[in-house]
Amino acid sequence: MVDVRFSSALKAMLLLGHGEEEGSPVLSSTQLARSLDTNPSLVRKLMVPLVQDGLVASIKGRSGGVRLGRPADRITLGKIYRSSVGDKPLWAPRAEGPRECLVTNNSAEYFAQLTTEIEVAVLGALADRTLADSLDELRAIDRAGNPGATVR
Repeated sequence: MVDVRFSSALKAMLLLGHGEEEGSPVLSSTQLARSLDTNPSLVRKLMVPLVQDGLVASIKGRSGGVRLGRPADRITLGKIYRSSVGDKPLWAPRAEGPRECLVTNNSAEYFAQLTTEIEVAVLGALADRTLADSLDELRAIDRAGNPGATVR
C-alpha cells in the first residue's frame, strides 16, 4: 500500500499557504477534503501531527478550521515530511531468510546502508525547500502550462 500522508499533508499545506496569500487563511476540513478528494474526517486526522508540531494552527468555533502556524517561508518541506510521516523509513526491508551466500548473508545490511543514504539525500532536498518556494514553483508551472493565465 502506498503511503500518501506526505503528499496529502504537502497539498493541504500548499492550499493553506495559497489561501493565506489570497486573503482566506482559514480553511475548514470540508474545504481541504474537497481539494484532496477525500473526507473531512481523514483531513482532521492528517492535521493532528501538523498542529502538534506548530506547522498548522487550529481555529475553533463556527467559522473555524486550520491555517498556517507560521509564515510559509519558515516551513520547510522536510518539517512537513517528518511531521506527517514521523520516523517511518522511506522503505521497509524484506524479512531476512536463510543465510546461504553472498547475497543472503549481506543484503539486509546493504539495504539498510542504501536506504540511510537515500533518506539523508531526500531529507536534505526537502530541508532546503520552503512552502513559500513551493508556491513559487507552482506559479511557474502554471505560467509555463498556461501562457495567458493570470498569476495569483
